[in-house]
Amino acid sequence: MAQIGIGILGGGYMGKAHAVAMSAVGAVFNTALRPRLEMVCASSQASAERYRGAYGFERATDDWRVLVNDPKVGAIIIASPQETHREVAEAAFALGKPVFCEKPLGASLADSAAMVAAAEASGCVNMVGFNYIRTPASQFARKLIADGEIGDVTWFRGEHTEDFYADPEAPATWRTTGDANGTMGDLAPHMINAALALLGPVDRVMAEVETVHASRPGGEVTNDDHAQMMCRFENGAMGHMYFSRVATGRKMGYAYEITGTKGAIRFDQEDQNALWFYRMDEPEATRGFRKILTGPAHPDYRPFCQGPGHGTGYQDQIIIEARDFLSAIETGEAVWPTFRNGHDVNRVIAAAMTSSGSKTWQEIKAF
Repeated sequence: MAQIGIGILGGGYMGKAHAVAMSAVGAVFNTALRPRLEMVCASSQASAERYRGAYGFERATDDWRVLVNDPKVGAIIIASPQETHREVAEAAFALGKPVFCEKPLGASLADSAAMVAAAEASGCVNMVGFNYIRTPASQFARKLIADGEIGDVTWFRGEHTEDFYADPEAPATWRTTGDANGTMGDLAPHMINAALALLGPVDRVMAEVETVHASRPGGEVTNDDHAQMMCRFENGAMGHMYFSRVATGRKMGYAYEITGTKGAIRFDQEDQNALWFYRMDEPEATRGFRKILTGPAHPDYRPFCQGPGHGTGYQDQIIIEARDFLSAIETGEAVWPTFRNGHDVNRVIAAAMTSSGSKTWQEIKAF
């Protein structure tokens, strides 16, 4: 059975998630290509060694160049801060190595455009980490829409809301500085990606981006806390999105409502194993939203569990991503979402930021 050495930059929250996923994906999906945890990179050698021992890597380093250039590292996962993404990806592509990069694709629109150019020039497999859209429920929602089960989509409402900074006395950290670490860089990409996946391209936006708590214990806040955005999709549908890290009471508010001419869909990640589905052609006396519990009949559920309603979790979404990345490497065929898809998200964010400053509708600029 073929193997490939995996190098992961970053051993923190997402680095651990990807290490666990790569350790489990072969057993869960019986992949033809089996990953081997070859090397982990962290900001210090001590941290890297700690991650190596905890996650099961063969080796550790505090220099990303060592990892990227190592001949035993055949594919690279970037789970490090956004400002590192471009340089690492470009170096990997220059060596002909596949890259999986956590969102956002780069620290700026220029970065992500350069990363797409490097990826496509190299011909290497490239993917961006948008894990939430991979739940069986959201995959099924995407299929229902594509199959025309709710007719022509007329309206989309999406949000990604959490409350980890709702308390104004929560201290300032790295999250409260740098544009890419604000809500528009952290939470907004996930829901914008969902909107693009479910409805297709956005044509124009009108947005407001704000900082609610301008200072916190330990420092000033230099990025955004929440934002709202009206949008018009290229297919004609209207939409609205809201993103917040100060949404009191919301823990994982990745939610959407989609209205069509024949039905509607509702989903909330806080109940991620359920999808609410409405059909207009049902008898009026019993017509209404019905709760569909995900099970083996839905995409990517059966490999984790054979019991309907038993559910999948956050880590399982990362394992599905790992399967897709390995499949792309094995077959040489691109798997959504590629770097170009990640750049599409960044183009919407850039237009929203411009709109917030100018108080005008902004068309999404071409690549």
